Amino acid sequence: MSHVPHELHEEFPDHIEKIRRLKTDNAHFTKLADRYHELNRSIHRAETDVEPTGDTILETMKKQRLALKDEIARMISG
Repeated sequence: MSHVPHELHEEFPDHIEKIRRLKTDNAHFTKLADRYHELNRSIHRAETDVEPTGDTILETMKKQRLALKDEIARMISG
C-alpha cells in the first residue's frame, strides 16, 4: 500500500510524544486514535480505488475523521 496521508503523527508533528503518552495512559484517547487510524485507512483505500466506494459514503467517512481529529486535538492541547 502506498503512503497513507493524514496519519496522526503527520497531522500533529509537534505533539508526537504527547500522543504516545496519551495512548499509553488514556484508554479513551487510545480508542479515538485507533478509530481515527482505521477510518483514515478506509478513506485512503477508497480514494485510491483499492476499495471503491460511493461519494456520499466517502464524504461521511471524511466528516467522521474530521470530528475524531477535532476531539483528538482538544485532548492533545488540554
